[in-house]
Amino acid sequence: MDDELITERRSVTFPQVFGYLRHITGGMARHAALVDCLTEYCRRHELALDGVFTDRDATVAVHSPAFVGLLDALELPDSYGAVVAALSHLGPRRVAAERTRQIEATGARLIAVRTIRPTRTPLFSPDAGSDRQRKGMRDVHS
Repeated sequence: MDDELITERRSVTFPQVFGYLRHITGGMARHAALVDCLTEYCRRHELALDGVFTDRDATVAVHSPAFVGLLDALELPDSYGAVVAALSHLGPRRVAAERTRQIEATGARLIAVRTIRPTRTPLFSPDAGSDRQRKGMRDVHS
């Protein structure tokens, strides 16, 4: 008889991801909360969070030290992607667009924990009745 463990009992390696944060305001408690957010998201989605790169400088350059570190980590052979708390952590629109392009150029996925999707129906419309408002209300964050 084979003493090898069945598939369900073998340890499974989860896809390897690296976090990136821009943490300019707030103290260490806020930074810890953001890291906890990334950690919990990865746990729930069976991703292995192997490190978090954090920029603390208010000036936004596309090639900041932490972002360059992230890009280097994404070049590792087992790297699956980058995870951010929200796309705003990549910086202002122009910088975020370039950073997104650079992440995708590594072949990695970009994963945002919080995304904002526009709703088709306004949440509160002055001409909408209460029933219509309730039907139009939905969670705009995922």
